[in-house]
Order: sequence, then structure tokens, then C-alpha cells
Amino acid sequence: MKETGEVIYEDAEHKFVWLGWEEEEEEGFVQTNQYLIIDKGRGILLDPGGAYVLPRVMATVSAYISPEDIDVIFYTHQDPDVSSGVALWMKNTPAKVYISKLWTRFIPHFGSIDLNRIIPIEDGGGSLTLASGSKLHFIPAHFLHSVGNFTLFDERSKILFSGDIGAAVFPKGERYIFVEDFDKHVQYMENFHRRYMASKEVCQLWVSLVEKLEPKAIAPQHGAIFKGESVRKFLDWFRNLESGVDIIREVYGV
Repeated sequence: MKETGEVIYEDAEHKFVWLGWEEEEEEGFVQTNQYLIIDKGRGILLDPGGAYVLPRVMATVSAYISPEDIDVIFYTHQDPDVSSGVALWMKNTPAKVYISKLWTRFIPHFGSIDLNRIIPIEDGGGSLTLASGSKLHFIPAHFLHSVGNFTLFDERSKILFSGDIGAAVFPKGERYIFVEDFDKHVQYMENFHRRYMASKEVCQLWVSLVEKLEPKAIAPQHGAIFKGESVRKFLDWFRNLESGVDIIREVYGV
């Protein structure tokens, strides 16, 4: 099912590509989404994942661009489903790796890497100018859920890559690429977000940063992509979510 991915934005110079799924759904395996931006023939990979998914992701990437043309790998945070394939990706591409400064000393534990190719992102975020002159913006998302976490806004496509924010956990056989019925989709997001996000205050802070960008789509690392009206519905839902320390007594069972 969609092993070859899908282009979700395209113009003469720029593409934003969802890189598909494993053909078979596996019990006990966290389903992940990987994305590729191509700008004037140069590639940017977003959370390309661990060693387990690398062969499938590499094959799909190669259908769109040569790995030798990948200049940037962006990691939202340090989790193994996000970044444990970093040494293999650095071996197979010339890319520089962008990640929160908090995790630059930790990712070498995933394998032998060239630290000169690791670019730390400062807590306040920043931006990266692409070949076309368009920019990618690193939007702080700390404590949602990682203490050093960033989301990424592609100003050309107006797509926000949100990492674990907006993630959904589908029952086997129920997955879909785009959110068509937001109210139904909430059931697949709620438990994860209540437990993994730090607090309602932090959720609100992040929403205040991203809504002014007016994203046309939100692409999370797990689950389905929000487009159109579902973008606004998600941001409204997330800003009002009680999570983490708001429900800490419930988590502790007291």
C-alpha cells in the first residue's frame, strides 16, 4: 500500500514527498512517516527513521532523487524511531544533520558518525535557505514530547512537518494517509498526546508559534496528514488538550 510514496506538493522547483509505508502492517511495530523535500534537484530528508526502515525508505527516496543529492537530514528529536539510522544515512549520503543541540552528544551512540557534519539547532530555532531561495524554518517544540524538539515549516509548500505532534496510532487495517473525518481521527491521537505532551501550556505556546505561519498542511511522523479544514481543527484541539503534568495524578494513579 503506497510503497512508492506520494507527492503532496509540487511546483517547477520544489516538491514535498511523503515516502510511503511498509506493505505489511506489523504487530508491535511503531508505524512511521518519512518525508523528502526536493528543491532545485537537492534533497532534504525529514526524520528518515531507524535501521529497520532504511532499506524501504532508501528505495523510495531513490525513485525521486539520487542519495548523493541529499544535502540535509533533519531530525525533530533523538528517539530511535526518528534517528537511530543516522550512521547509515550519513554513510550513504553526503548530508549534514540538523538536530537540537541537546542531542548532538547522544546520537553517536547510534553508530560511527562524522561529528563535523552534525549541525546543532539552538533552542530558539532558526532557518535554512534552500537552492531556490526559499526557506525552511526550525520551530521550537520543546517538551512536545522531547526536551529538545523542533518542528519544521517549509515556506514554499506551506507544509508543517510536526514530528510527534499530531501523531496517531491506528489499529491494524485502519490506516489512511489523509485525515478526512477529524472527529473520528481524534480517538487515534488522544491517548498518545495526553501522555506524551508536557502540558496544556506548552501545547498552547507551540500553537501560537505555528498558527501565524498559516500552514496548509500538517504532516506528522506517525499517523495521517492534516490538510484543509482539518489543520485548523487540529490546532484548536491541541491548544485545549490537557496532558502531561495537567493529568499527573491520574498517571501516578493517586
